[in-house]
Amino acid sequence: MSETASETATGQGQRSRETVARLVDVSRLFGTFAALRHIDYEFQAGLCYVLLGENGAGKSTLLRVLAGLLPPSHGRVRMFGDLSPAEACGRIGYMSHAPMLYDELTGVENLEYFAALYPRGLALAADEALRQVGLDAKLTRRVGQYSQGMRQRASLARVLMAQPELLLLDEPFSNMDVESARQMVRLLDGLRRPGRTVVLTTHQRELALPIADCVLTMRGGEIVNEGSAA
Repeated sequence: MSETASETATGQGQRSRETVARLVDVSRLFGTFAALRHIDYEFQAGLCYVLLGENGAGKSTLLRVLAGLLPPSHGRVRMFGDLSPAEACGRIGYMSHAPMLYDELTGVENLEYFAALYPRGLALAADEALRQVGLDAKLTRRVGQYSQGMRQRASLARVLMAQPELLLLDEPFSNMDVESARQMVRLLDGLRRPGRTVVLTTHQRELALPIADCVLTMRGGEIVNEGSAA
């Protein structure tokens, strides 16, 4: 592509932005099927990128490659300068379709469990992570009894515990009612203000566009269009 995302999204003065992730000729194969095809792209710091496309377009695969969960079959991925995704994993937060929470535990019990997996002092406290997503740490309801919107926010709180610089969200509005989805949009808008980069996939274009700096459309494993939300 002739322009970087930052140039397209916000105009002048963007060349000084840090490159958070750089993909060079990246392809990802599953047998003979190419989920990603020769992608060259740079994600810039402090912006919100929205990935659009039909099922099978490669959106989720691209997020998993950025998160270091899938190695590229061809090409190179560099994060925060010249780190591999594995080397940068502590600076990346990834939220998949599955909430990755224990239904029989409360929200705070779930987060306290995950906090114990981090070195002491490196993770947000469970109650602070829940506060950031608008949930009450004193709520005694088990996660299995949460609404879909609450489950998504609790899952996001789990990801935020590591205080990631790059936030990768796969269908964060999935199966939400309209008001819960709008609450998630407002939440994500607030989370990116400190300079955090957000990359999210969605089929609900109208929800994500208000917070998008750059919109990428994928088809057949390729980025076929790049533009601003306007």
